[in-house]
Amino acid sequence: MTRGRRRELELAALLALLLALDLVFAPPIPVPDRGTVVVARDGTPLRTYPGADGVWRQPVTPEEVSPLYLEALLHYEDRWFRWHPGVNPVALLRAAWQWLAHGRVVSGGSTLTMQVARILEPPPDGQTRTLRAKLRQILRAVQLELRLSKREILTLYLNRAPMGGIVEGVEMASRAYLGKSSRHLSHAEAALLAALPQAPSRLRPDRAPQRARAARDKVLDRLRAVGVWSARDVADARMEIVAVQPLRAQWIAPLAAERLRRQQGGRADQAEIASTLDVELQSTVERMLLDRTGALPPKVSMAVLVMHNDTLEVHAYAGSADFHDAQRAAHVDMVRGVRSPGSTLKPFLYALALDDGLVHSESLLVDAPQSFGGYQPGNFQASFSGPVSVAEALQRSLNVPAVDLLDRIGPARFAAVLRAGGLRLRMPAGSAPNLSLILGGAGTTLEELVGAYRAFARGGVAGRPRLTPDAPRVEAPLMSAGAAYIVRDILESGGHPDRPSSTARRHVAWKTGTSFGFRDAWAVGVTDEYTVGVWVGRPDGTPNPGFFGANVAAPLLHDIVDALPPVSPAAAATRRRPDSVRAVTICWPLGLRVEATDPAHCLVRRTGWALNGGVPPTLPDRARSGGLLVSLAGCGRSGHAVRWPTALEPWLRAPVPEGCDRSLDGGTALRIAGLEHGALLRPAPGRQHVDVHLSVLGTASAAQPVYWLVDGVQQRRASAREAVTLQFRSNGRHSITALDGQGRFHRIEVVVRGV
Repeated sequence: MTRGRRRELELAALLALLLALDLVFAPPIPVPDRGTVVVARDGTPLRTYPGADGVWRQPVTPEEVSPLYLEALLHYEDRWFRWHPGVNPVALLRAAWQWLAHGRVVSGGSTLTMQVARILEPPPDGQTRTLRAKLRQILRAVQLELRLSKREILTLYLNRAPMGGIVEGVEMASRAYLGKSSRHLSHAEAALLAALPQAPSRLRPDRAPQRARAARDKVLDRLRAVGVWSARDVADARMEIVAVQPLRAQWIAPLAAERLRRQQGGRADQAEIASTLDVELQSTVERMLLDRTGALPPKVSMAVLVMHNDTLEVHAYAGSADFHDAQRAAHVDMVRGVRSPGSTLKPFLYALALDDGLVHSESLLVDAPQSFGGYQPGNFQASFSGPVSVAEALQRSLNVPAVDLLDRIGPARFAAVLRAGGLRLRMPAGSAPNLSLILGGAGTTLEELVGAYRAFARGGVAGRPRLTPDAPRVEAPLMSAGAAYIVRDILESGGHPDRPSSTARRHVAWKTGTSFGFRDAWAVGVTDEYTVGVWVGRPDGTPNPGFFGANVAAPLLHDIVDALPPVSPAAAATRRRPDSVRAVTICWPLGLRVEATDPAHCLVRRTGWALNGGVPPTLPDRARSGGLLVSLAGCGRSGHAVRWPTALEPWLRAPVPEGCDRSLDGGTALRIAGLEHGALLRPAPGRQHVDVHLSVLGTASAAQPVYWLVDGVQQRRASAREAVTLQFRSNGRHSITALDGQGRFHRIEVVVRGV
């Protein structure tokens, strides 16, 4: 064997040995590990969960990072990264000479590849700068260069560089410290993040801003010196102060993200979970909530859900007011919390009554004290309005007319219809649906309310909100398209077909609700494209006196509606009145079409919406007498008599014809004390008004409320034993009515002169 041949064999053996050693002692190249990240509909990360090693890491590629950061990193750490084989001999020789000359390490001479090797295989504590550790990094760097491309090595650094605490990688550091993606860094921010891995614990900008600023300025000076950045850019960057937020994950839609992670099984190795959330709208909603927390009492939270009507996709989901405020039960997701819905169920009741043919939009209803098998509801403002239409009762959220309708429809049937449409009412254990349902006597969720309200914008079909693109599309009919149109029109603009057309930029039909004891304040709104739901309250159910839907939840609802994307022509085209809905003119008190009513009986004309051509008459009177006959002519002439519901007598202003001796009370023992029927009242000398002091006799309980009306308009509400003062400032005949909670009343008429 020749000497040359022997050398070739020795070289081949050496190479084989090196290859075998390289295979046996391969560098620990990690598999991609991004923990779990929940992303918005456009791929923007919303919330990142730690990986299996407990580190916050949000991988990116070099193309996804700001070019300014890449310039700062490469020209500060390793200018020759693109060309060396993992080791820079010139830099190593310079570092060795400085070590010998100064007796200490002045510069490490490490390449970016060597730093990646140190990150992947950290030396033991206290041995980071030993010769043995440096040789190991050199060998590992060569191994990495043989296995990976320059882009792959750079990607490892971008995602694994230590940034302080449990944060690794430039993307997670940028979001954690700066609250932004690494795609959008300024010169100063890029230099700061490039310097941070040099000493991540000592240079953490949230703990040592001065040291971090000095390290940043050192990077800036280097890039100016090598001509990468201009002197002007560097001067501007040095003026920026290092002001970062506390080190914590910057999350968007944190409770929605947590819900999705749990639904997916919460696996730590799961790379990405897609959501339907719109990151811009979600951020806007969260800012609105944060702006309002300062005006709320402690421990009060808020929740918002915004759903796209066509796709059923949730575009904004805020389960609490501030996820970082533990005092407000921040981790309790009130989008799914079961709470009393207050009056938010009333639109569904009126829609069901329309479909049943019980009413049209201008049917005469009674808003007066009534008893329903011992249940005596009152109104939120503790007053009554007497005769009201369906549209007025719904728009003003009056309680007595709603309970009256629910009693005729049946609570059990109403609850069953809602359940079939996806809105489940939770009753206390062992209880059955009752009349209190319509005033919030059962529990539901904001999510189910939003899904049900969508029916008013999509032909009566409710839908289940979808939080992921692959979630099943679940829809269910809740009412007819005609009933949905009429109720939406009432909630949006009063339900008057003869009103002038509106030029508002966006129409919204909305309803508020307040649960018993001011525990929950609600507002739900429907536009052409979106359904928006708002809840305000304490998650523990503690009352918040003075906080109700109209003054707390409704303003937030309208602000969110104003922030929605512009209305698309396709969505606007969905606003078409169904053929089943027609405008009709009807007459009170009978409730029939004007052409089907004797002109003498048409005391009040109203124009409203009728469904399927039906114009049902006024609902039967609950009183045994069958209603009060009010004569329009002289006494005893019954030919022109019409029938009003008996409970409305205190509000009827028809004068008693001269010479008539008609009873002015409800046939009960209730009596007004302090003034006689027919009394003539004059003001005291020097006064421009008349004051009368009155009380009532014959009430069953001293605690029972008594309502005082003057000329059919409620003036006072007092207890049965409380005297009241009524004031008259105009001459003429006036009626005074006292009305108790059982519907009993007594009326007298007086004449005022001289004011």
